[in-house]
Amino acid sequence: MKRLIAVAGAALAWTALAVAPASAADKVVLMLNWYVYGEHAPFYYGKAKGIYAAEGIDLEIQEGRGSAATTQAVAAKTADFGYVDVPTMMRAAVKGAPVIATGVLLQTSPMSAMGFVDKNIRKPEDIKGKTVAITPADSMTQIWPLFLKKTGLKESDFNTVAGDGQTKLNAVINGQADLLLGYVMDQSMKIKDATGKDVYPIKFADYGINMVSSGIIANSDYVKANADLVRRFMSATTKAVEAAEKDPKAAAQSILDANPKGGKIDTLTQGFELTIPLYRTPETKAKRPFHVTDQNMTESVNLMVEYGGLDAKAKANPKAFYTNDYLPKGDS
Repeated sequence: MKRLIAVAGAALAWTALAVAPASAADKVVLMLNWYVYGEHAPFYYGKAKGIYAAEGIDLEIQEGRGSAATTQAVAAKTADFGYVDVPTMMRAAVKGAPVIATGVLLQTSPMSAMGFVDKNIRKPEDIKGKTVAITPADSMTQIWPLFLKKTGLKESDFNTVAGDGQTKLNAVINGQADLLLGYVMDQSMKIKDATGKDVYPIKFADYGINMVSSGIIANSDYVKANADLVRRFMSATTKAVEAAEKDPKAAAQSILDANPKGGKIDTLTQGFELTIPLYRTPETKAKRPFHVTDQNMTESVNLMVEYGGLDAKAKANPKAFYTNDYLPKGDS
């Protein structure tokens, strides 16, 4: 009888272990820079494919209302991570916001001057005599004088109309402007969604303006207190980007699966495909996503100080704004 009891007890103990729940996944909030568009596909794809879950992360993706607002949320710890314009984060950090980039995804600038293909505006010289729509004080308008300098254009060579983001889009859509300043994978797709017409971008990067753009940021104190979680999050996000690169349409579809009103599959896919070439520079073409070089970041800081309104003291220590320490090792 004692032997039977012992065997039964052991069986019950084993059963209890077998059905005991695994340790709960870490809840993580990622806030985007804006309403969802094609650039954001890897995050949704990584969640849909269980890449974050495999790293013990229960990911919640929240839309944002601009990089500055998302940076503020991360600084205040109301979001664990943010996906933002890194130069915008620099402006906050140099003023004391406790934020740092734990990975820079877009290492080539997506900034451009774009107009309808049938306008045949393909090079800076073609901008002369045209009307350009801008949004005062946004990141592109701040770098615009550098583009003019690099290409030999003057403010007097063209007309300018100003308005908020939607007004700028409407100006081109309605023919009140020939071009607008926008990101190659964002505003161009919004215009195509609205009109069905293709847009041609004159990319700032093609004229020697090499500056980082979007990346992952976190609160500096949060990073120190949760080093293992930050490593797991960056590992999962790196894998999500790599997986999405291999199947852009499926990655874009994951946006619509999570948010049916998130756009149209064709332009979401095209927008994401336009984003992929921005992930690497010639120096990082063999690296996995997010590995930014010190030179790229230093040059970006210098450009922001000269043209983007960044406090000059930022030049003293560009490495204060970013770290590669939490990224997975190895080449792509």
